[in-house]
Amino acid sequence: MDKFTTLTGVAAPLPIINIDTDMIIPKQYLKTIKRTGLGTALFSEMRYKEDGSENPDFVLNKPAYRSAKIIIAGDNFGCGSSREHAPWALLDFGVRCVISTSFADIFYNNCFKNGILPVVVTPEQLELLLDDAERGSNATLTVDLENQTISGPDGGSIHFDIDPMRKHVLLEGLDDIATTLKSDASIAGFEQKMAESRPWL
Repeated sequence: MDKFTTLTGVAAPLPIINIDTDMIIPKQYLKTIKRTGLGTALFSEMRYKEDGSENPDFVLNKPAYRSAKIIIAGDNFGCGSSREHAPWALLDFGVRCVISTSFADIFYNNCFKNGILPVVVTPEQLELLLDDAERGSNATLTVDLENQTISGPDGGSIHFDIDPMRKHVLLEGLDDIATTLKSDASIAGFEQKMAESRPWL
């Protein structure tokens, strides 16, 4: 998993509440177990018309936001089913950070397992960030995980809170397996002691 330290990129405004995982990646794309290739299907029901052509009104189809690395979204982002394909699709598109006032718990946890930073802000802070994002290609934000700040194009800064352990795994680029392997020596030592004291197990 790639480390997340500082991210500077265009922020796409998506001020819709209750964006669920089926909106993020519809069910017909869930057959794959690969984490790549889903970026083209991200938000497909809003992004494409019935004939498969792009919907020019959808934010990620607008020239200024085609390479957005950050999404500024409405309340309760990632609700609905627990599909991990949702953060896979975001990451494959190039999104490394989603900012909202609230997230569904399972989606929130899945983000950290896949190298995406979900940031919770206040409604007032969200309005400021949406205003920044509306500037199109000038909507560049800098998300500094180490200092827990989001800096806007005018130099203003917002502080956000994050659990220290979640912060650590993103800074170090550790998924669940890599985190467990950090304790490999201790685990091996425990298993050896168990084998010696309880050889019947």
